[in-house]
Amino acid sequence: QVHLVESGGGLVQAGGSLGLSCAASGRMFEVYSMGWFRQALGKEREFVASISWVGGHTFYADSVKGRFTISRDNAKNSLYLQMNSLKPEDTAVYYCNLDQVSGRNWGQGTQVTVSS
Repeated sequence: QVHLVESGGGLVQAGGSLGLSCAASGRMFEVYSMGWFRQALGKEREFVASISWVGGHTFYADSVKGRFTISRDNAKNSLYLQMNSLKPEDTAVYYCNLDQVSGRNWGQGTQVTVSS
């Protein structure tokens, strides 16, 4: 089983920046990718960004393109999300995920709140 722990969430004013981190540990085998999803209160969980484990290919939701940057450090089994130009609509619980041959794993989430 893979254990994912997110950190770095908090409260920020609109236009500000935050950086999220996700540390992975446990049984990792044939990892495909890692990524970030978010879930706002009363809404479904939605895709934010992902990065392939090999090659580092990145994908972003249209709503965050140009503002968020996903990166990873394979040696540290860590994932990052740099969020700039934050908007109130970015307020959500942000979840880290890891996809590998045995399935998808989720972290417990970290709250990001953007005040207007």
